[in-house]
Amino acid sequence: MRARNAAAEARERTLGGFFAFGAYLLWGFLPLYFLLLAPTGPWELVAWRILLSLAFCALLLTVMRAWPRLVAVLRQPRVVGLTVIAGILIYINWQVFIYGALTGHVIEPSLGYFINPIATVLLAVLVLRERLRPTQWVAIGIAAAAVLVIVIGYGTFPWIALTLAASFGVYGLVKKKVGPSVDAVSGLTLETLWLTPIAVTVLIVVAATQGLTMGAYGWPHAVLLSLTGVVTAVPLLLFAAGARRVSLTTIGLLQFVAPVLQFLVGWLYLGEPMPLERWIGFGLVWIALIVLTVDSVVHARRARTSG
Repeated sequence: MRARNAAAEARERTLGGFFAFGAYLLWGFLPLYFLLLAPTGPWELVAWRILLSLAFCALLLTVMRAWPRLVAVLRQPRVVGLTVIAGILIYINWQVFIYGALTGHVIEPSLGYFINPIATVLLAVLVLRERLRPTQWVAIGIAAAAVLVIVIGYGTFPWIALTLAASFGVYGLVKKKVGPSVDAVSGLTLETLWLTPIAVTVLIVVAATQGLTMGAYGWPHAVLLSLTGVVTAVPLLLFAAGARRVSLTTIGLLQFVAPVLQFLVGWLYLGEPMPLERWIGFGLVWIALIVLTVDSVVHARRARTSG
């Protein structure tokens, strides 16, 4: 019986690893999908992404017969308030990410997601008052030096990268506060529901000024644009399914798949410039991530040994 349980747990961990890897793989190639949606601009695209994600989540709740779970969440004012904050943060994240993808700045968003684990550790100190190990402080120091190198050497402030790292880091903190009381589908449903007035307002403004692109560039473009809700929800659901089955250490290692792919897409496929100063900055970030990852793995092994 014990051997059977161990085999079942191993299968679950393997399955969870595939789910999480699939999520990060899809996130890594997301900029290419958004580029296919030209000439749709970033404001209109995010608005459609919100509305179509909400529609897809509503369909999923219906198929899964999960509306009672959503109703149960709505009866918790504190949790509802946290989902409002999460919605605002994910809107900022989506808008900045898509702006970067559609304006020839795919490499900088990848830098933001490379920095994200370090930003999360920093938030643990500033918000949760956690005490960091010396190696974690070293990683934060190296990452700060990387940003300084990019600002001074490359001559531009990496606002896209830092905004993405900050918004997604705080988003993760809010989701941690929400806890397991809200499942992935209900969470995304509420977050997009609160953003619906913003999305509708944006579409009205775009329609009145530039004209909407939905349906104006043939059926292939309309179909691709209509699938943004599915493209948004599927990796989130894969991630949720994977995170339940594997350790935080595994998730921490897999999370680098997406920014690596985004970096390669921007550099090798889209031909974005990578002068020496940028390579040095990215190199320092990667060194910081190696330090942080090794420290995390060693600490997790020690915790298991002592446990």
